[in-house]
Amino acid sequence: METKLVSLDRENIDMTVMEEAAELLRAGELVAFPTETVYGLGGDGLDAAAAQRIYAAKGRPSDNPLIVHIADTDAFSVLAREVPEEAYLLAKRFWPGPLTMILKKSGRVPAATTGGLETVAIRMPSDEIALSLIRTSGIFIAAPSANASGRPSPTKAEHVYEDLQGKIPMILDGGAVTIGLESTIVDLSGEVPLILRPGYITPEMLREILPNVAYDPAILKKTADPTLVAKAPGMKYRHYAPKGNLRIYEGSLDAVVAKIREEAAKKVAEGYSVAILASEETKGYYPEFVVRSVGTRAQEETVAANLFDTLREFDHMGARFIFGECFSREGIGHAIMNRLLKAAGYQMETV
Repeated sequence: METKLVSLDRENIDMTVMEEAAELLRAGELVAFPTETVYGLGGDGLDAAAAQRIYAAKGRPSDNPLIVHIADTDAFSVLAREVPEEAYLLAKRFWPGPLTMILKKSGRVPAATTGGLETVAIRMPSDEIALSLIRTSGIFIAAPSANASGRPSPTKAEHVYEDLQGKIPMILDGGAVTIGLESTIVDLSGEVPLILRPGYITPEMLREILPNVAYDPAILKKTADPTLVAKAPGMKYRHYAPKGNLRIYEGSLDAVVAKIREEAAKKVAEGYSVAILASEETKGYYPEFVVRSVGTRAQEETVAANLFDTLREFDHMGARFIFGECFSREGIGHAIMNRLLKAAGYQMETV
């Protein structure tokens, strides 16, 4: 299959291209497109065969739920059988935007889309290309990240092409995304609202609407749990991982820098290709090593935006071992650390 890569201008979207993409979706095919978080791999969310094509293209386990992307809250009545008032309040406050809600699914949503669960994940993206594609196609678009399963999520169209060329018919190129980490996921299907994946929308922001919202205990673990039932994307399997072995370190800045320098020197002496993931504030502490700054600690949104692109850059370098620093666990820093821990296969050491 030839994969068509088409650039689009958000200020002046080419509707001929958009209609071509929409027709592919209506025919049960897949189209990759940008959102404000990461690029998504879209298919008809109410078509079980399309969902299965998504899993096949990504090499994704079929018990890992897909997020259904919508363009207005009228979709609640089609996709969900119970919609609490909190869902409308959250939508008014955070949609369009990087928040996914989990509700009890209606009979219209196939089990293939929800990973066999009786709940459905729903989001309204803010990216103009994504919203135009949903509206033009007239369907609800199920879309996980548009990467090979387990790889760093795609924040540029070239990342999508790298992983999925020849597997899907079309990629809409809207340039680099703005946020760079997947949406926050909050589960509203139980008695207590639970955060199943941290993201740009922080617990402090959610508590404006949901005073009792809490993290699902699985999110707070520092080790993998193979017995976990994946209630949302990204909970169960290793994700976001570079090809090289990534290990991260936490502790005082001096101790972390000293430990990374020590471990990197050992691997270089053994003949391995080594890279270091640092920040703008610390990149100068490793002058004899290959080092990349992922952003500034003073503005962690830059770290979020650059993280996956940096992990892919390490792959292009052929880095066999990657040593990285930890970041704050407050605000968006918690989402950054969630992704880093999974990318490292929970290889983290306190020094």
